Amino acid sequence: MGREIKLALVYRDMWQSSGKYLPRVDQLTRVAQPIIDMGCFARVETNGGGFEQINLLFGENPNKSVREWTQPFNDVGIQTQMLERGLNGIRMSPVGKDLRKLMFKLKKIQGTDISRSFDGLNNPQNLELSFQYAKEGGMIAQGALSVTHSPLHTVDYYVDLADKYIERGAQEICIKDMAGIGRPVSIGKMVKGIKDRHPDVLVQYHGHSTTGFSIVSSLEAARNGADIIDVGMEPLSWGTGHADLLAVHEMLKDAGFSLPDINMNAYMEVRSLTQEFIDDFLGYYINPKNRSMNSLLIGPGLPGGMMGSLMADLANNLKSLNKWLTKNNKPTLSQDDLMTLLFEEVQHVWPRLGYPPLVTPFSQYVKNVSMFNVMNIVKGKPRWTMIDENTWGMILGQSGQLLGELGPEIMDLAESQQRSFYTGNPQELYPDVLDDFRAKMKEKGWETGPNDEELFEYAMHPEQYEAYKSGKAKANFEADLAKRKAEKEGGTAKPASTAIAPVGAVSAAPLPKSMVINVDGQNYNVKVDYPDQSNNAAAAAPTPAAPAAPQPSAATGTFVVAPLEGKFYLTRDNNDTAVKVGDKVSKGDTVAYVESMKVINAITSPVDGTIADILVGHGDDIEEDDNLIVIS
Repeated sequence: MGREIKLALVYRDMWQSSGKYLPRVDQLTRVAQPIIDMGCFARVETNGGGFEQINLLFGENPNKSVREWTQPFNDVGIQTQMLERGLNGIRMSPVGKDLRKLMFKLKKIQGTDISRSFDGLNNPQNLELSFQYAKEGGMIAQGALSVTHSPLHTVDYYVDLADKYIERGAQEICIKDMAGIGRPVSIGKMVKGIKDRHPDVLVQYHGHSTTGFSIVSSLEAARNGADIIDVGMEPLSWGTGHADLLAVHEMLKDAGFSLPDINMNAYMEVRSLTQEFIDDFLGYYINPKNRSMNSLLIGPGLPGGMMGSLMADLANNLKSLNKWLTKNNKPTLSQDDLMTLLFEEVQHVWPRLGYPPLVTPFSQYVKNVSMFNVMNIVKGKPRWTMIDENTWGMILGQSGQLLGELGPEIMDLAESQQRSFYTGNPQELYPDVLDDFRAKMKEKGWETGPNDEELFEYAMHPEQYEAYKSGKAKANFEADLAKRKAEKEGGTAKPASTAIAPVGAVSAAPLPKSMVINVDGQNYNVKVDYPDQSNNAAAAAPTPAAPAAPQPSAATGTFVVAPLEGKFYLTRDNNDTAVKVGDKVSKGDTVAYVESMKVINAITSPVDGTIADILVGHGDDIEEDDNLIVIS
């Protein structure tokens, strides 16, 4: 018998890499036993990353989901693992130490055994507390090396990085090949280098199949000493997901490794249930392009985990850009045109931003700056005129030291905006928050929950938790799902075996402009937009977009206009003070924010003056070039 090797099913990441949502808790608990019955998994990834935020978005309690989903695996001794983002915990922005510490204690109580901790900049300093808190909470502390391919990210760099993680407390190492761009031979050399120095440290390989490399990388990792290989399974393997269980299993057996057989009856049940969940509602949020591998991504190196949101962003940006092109009598672009321009721009932007590893959240930052650059270039404007506040935080060192040097144009821009660089410990920038949120919950009459689990969710995801508690989140989700179903049923054939519902089909009958959604006995009147079609089938042919009319206002002066579409906010968080009518502002002052593509962008005043009127509400959806504020 050959050397034993184990497999881990990344059931959470399978969904996250394909689309927006994950199964409901009732669906997850149905599929748990068949996964166990397959008999071939030593570990199952159950939660972490965006899992709990997504629960909140469709009106489900994340704590209930984690407990009930992990319990069956706990009962039979299959280890459960989660993904966490170090300084960011399980969200996109940094959090205080007290919240990070509570997370590990709580998730262990709820049934999670292993914490796979990664830092978007591969900063050992940021992960030291993750390793410490995980072990104090009773979890296994696994440190993930975020693999990217650049002149600076060499095999030696990663082997040395593993040393630093282990010195700071990591008990295991994961080779996290999130974009599937780690070259297979190099992946093998990384594993061998780590095992030569630390033969008793477990090494796990995680690779997305986006570019086509990961199946070979899985074999190279195994041959060079990896202990566990992460896999996906149909109908969500390959594409932006992960190498398929059946292929990896057979390949490793052929290479002489010892691993358990697969119970194919149970496999077919898991496959069937997963397809059922797609047919139920999840397929409406899966872009068909995410089901295909794309070797064009070898160049920009964008990760599979963000491709679901990337394709949604492309659709929204394409709509906005083509509206502008039509208005200015210029040829419109296809989605492939825009994607090609974006990929090329990523390769231009990435080195100038210091080569951050292209992993959440920094892959999102690089992609967003690249997208803004592309949209400006198409409109004949210069690059770098829109850098969001999250990206500025990365540039200025607020998340840790970048591996590469910043481009001179970025340094000049920082100087011109009088921005200061930070060289201290990033955690010191983010104070403890639990006492503040505990007081807010007391004021609202909300329970903090067993082991403070509800307090944790509120502090980790404040806006989403408030929307969940009010019922607004569930109402919005149900309205959006109803809209997508109406679009499909209005004139689109039933999806094929993968049941991925196309979005944007023209309806043969009028579609509703509003819906009343009942959530737990409370009615919500929800507006429904159809951005790709008219509500009248006879008017479905594209027509040139008319310039947006200014919102009515009694005030006169200079309009602050929306730099892009998204959600309008007067403050970044609950502790900020919003501008109000009568406030004095100077040119360049931040007066509001727009959330777009998962990041916050500052909206600045174009002139000195006084706030005369605020034309939109906090949390409202806005379009590019909408009038937002009047300054007199």
